[in-house]
Amino acid sequence: MIGILGGMGTQAGLDFCNKIAILNRGKIDQEYPLFILYNKSNIPGRPESIGSQTKNLSNKSTNKTSKVKYNKVLNSLLKGCRLLEKNKCKFIVIPCNTAHYWYDDLQKKINIPIINMPSEVFKFTKKNCKKNSRVGLLATEGTLKTGVYNKFFDKNYELVQPSESLQKNSVNKAIKLVKMGNVKAAAKAIKPAINSLIKLKCKKIILGCTELPIAIFAFKSFKNIKSSKIFLDPNLILAHSAMNKYKR
Repeated sequence: MIGILGGMGTQAGLDFCNKIAILNRGKIDQEYPLFILYNKSNIPGRPESIGSQTKNLSNKSTNKTSKVKYNKVLNSLLKGCRLLEKNKCKFIVIPCNTAHYWYDDLQKKINIPIINMPSEVFKFTKKNCKKNSRVGLLATEGTLKTGVYNKFFDKNYELVQPSESLQKNSVNKAIKLVKMGNVKAAAKAIKPAINSLIKLKCKKIILGCTELPIAIFAFKSFKNIKSSKIFLDPNLILAHSAMNKYKR
């Protein structure tokens, strides 16, 4: 059984479940994969909880506050994973990119595997994009700040992110609009950031916040999502990886 720790945000968790079901369509109910979605929407905000921890190592007061925030998120994620573990899930997936900042500490405390989303995106990119290519990254400021994608990509690719202005007025805005349920407005808001990365000759664009595939693909067919030439959808890649592990 697949354990899905969702709620970050709720729409993103449901999007992941939908992709799992579509990838493994059955003719009858019993042919679909078994999974538990724990929509743990009360996990403290991930980008807000990263704070200044990665910035100012000389400020002890700031670091103490950041550590407290870090541990609050970690403990909440841990409770979610333990519930899934207790319910005999074979492994866990977390459809939230920023949450993978806590991945290493989380995996140390959980006895079943947690599939690492940025790692799976990197493996997929290696198979589908030439080494040293420019790869765009659209993500929360928290994901960009903590380098959860840089950790895997920097040796093989040039990761490119939007300007500070586009991050604020296009990416952040689109993510917020999806969380509010205003997907049409989100689709419009994200376009300037996408166009900017295309002009910078990015061969692929990672939709590194699980709200962004919803904004971009909400009004398109699943066939169009799968055949997209430029976008890398971490939720879809994670769904593929989860199904491959589930079938073993």
